[in-house]
Amino acid sequence: MVAPLVLIPGFMADFRIFLPQIRQLSPEYSIQIAPTARGETIAAIAKYTIERAPERFALAGTGLGGIVAMEMLALAPRRVERLMLINTSCQLELPNEAAAREPQIVGARSGRLKDVMREMIPPDALAPGTERFDILNVLEEMALDLGPEEFVRQSRAMQRRFDQQATLRRSKTPTLVVCGEYDTIYPVRRHEFMAELMPNAALEIIQDAGHVPTLEQPDRMTDLVRDWLHVPL
Repeated sequence: MVAPLVLIPGFMADFRIFLPQIRQLSPEYSIQIAPTARGETIAAIAKYTIERAPERFALAGTGLGGIVAMEMLALAPRRVERLMLINTSCQLELPNEAAAREPQIVGARSGRLKDVMREMIPPDALAPGTERFDILNVLEEMALDLGPEEFVRQSRAMQRRFDQQATLRRSKTPTLVVCGEYDTIYPVRRHEFMAELMPNAALEIIQDAGHVPTLEQPDRMTDLVRDWLHVPL
């Protein structure tokens, strides 16, 4: 029997980041979307999600959601049956990266959240093609729906996140590390590093996708999730 699937959206995103997968997989599988707007820290979001998750579950997170997923793995490794980390990072935020968030926070609070999101996820973070502008519009809509205060909370959580390299090294959980080939925010080399850290991990690079492969290559990602759910443990 396939374990329930818990999906964790990325930075300033909601269920819409996984909408193609939810539409195709929900008739077949039990799917739970973990809200990231539930805490001031990555650890708090992870704890909130664990408390509401099934006893055993498959776990997939993208971006910030992947960072939360790694914290969940650290907190409750025996409950995570299998793990998928999508376009994310296991490392703590460097001082220059943390400092760069301060003007973004000021901009969001002053009513420029849409402009800030455009700066954070530029077109070249996605695969080339006119479709990427439609996807950027979806990302902006999700961010505007969540609002500036949530932007501040998630930014602070990212600034203060823990390094998870030791968690990945210790983990025996079957893991699939996924990255879009064009991602400039969390490039392929970071995912190669994560996959090499883990004793039971594989790496999948999604062609013709960047930072948001769930929307850029929805059918490919849906097939990947379905296959991953059925890999023997």
